[in-house]
Amino acid sequence: MQRVTPPPAPPERSSWREFWRTWVLGALLPVYLITTFLATFARVNGESMAPTLHSGELLLLLKAPRWLHAWHLTGPYLKRGDVVVFRISADSPYAFETVYGVRHRPYNVKRVVALAGDTVRIQDGKLLVNGHEVAESYASQEGYMNEQPEQVVPAGKVWVLGDNRRLGDSLDSRAYGPVDVRDVAGTANVRLWPAPTSLRP
Repeated sequence: MQRVTPPPAPPERSSWREFWRTWVLGALLPVYLITTFLATFARVNGESMAPTLHSGELLLLLKAPRWLHAWHLTGPYLKRGDVVVFRISADSPYAFETVYGVRHRPYNVKRVVALAGDTVRIQDGKLLVNGHEVAESYASQEGYMNEQPEQVVPAGKVWVLGDNRRLGDSLDSRAYGPVDVRDVAGTANVRLWPAPTSLRP
């Protein structure tokens, strides 16, 4: 009697490959989309925003308004008083820093004090926007600011300052000029830790 050899069984799929596709990629894709287009966390490093913020505190960084603005679905999304996370223009001498021998362009956290078209001036240690002194309850009361002649914030840019106004404690628009709105990652008007707090004045 002739023997019949059954056809070889199809190779079984790797359980690891199935796990990777189903669980790892399935979990990472939503996380990527959320942190890229909606919101993520930002950690404060340094004291340039004292007394409002201190090193190690955790902020909620909202990215959705930036993308909606970029896609022309909303108007301007930045307001005076907003706390923002951004990168300094690559053309600035302050844009890059070296950590462990690696040169990179870090993010900064500052407060928007003037928008495109506003005039900004610092006189007698006071911030003047459009000719009016700005009441800054959030800013440190010690130290002073260098005099700055009046200038107009160009289109597509904002003028930022650290809340820490002690001379030399905040590198901001006084040193590197207005910040391009395209370099702003988003607003960070909410501190999550150590205590949930709104940072808007």
